Amino acid sequence: MANIKSQKKRNLTNEKARQRHRADKREKKTATHRVEAAVAAGDAETARAEATRAGRLLDKAASKGVIHKNQAANRKSGVARLAQGV
Repeated sequence: MANIKSQKKRNLTNEKARQRHRADKREKKTATHRVEAAVAAGDAETARAEATRAGRLLDKAASKGVIHKNQAANRKSGVARLAQGV
């Protein structure tokens, strides 16, 4: 454990950020799974709506630095292609 006060504070803020990023990543994965479930069920309208929601979440995660912007773009295109195939 750190002895320096600033490092103790940094450890606390890092842990808070880690927990927040984990929640954001889980939310992103859940949105992607919802698109996959709608496609499997053959529900095109729901799949498109969930794809739009997933795209928004991916953009939000990229802007916050949770994931890289190119990874967000790749996942958005994959989700859109999946939703379009219904």
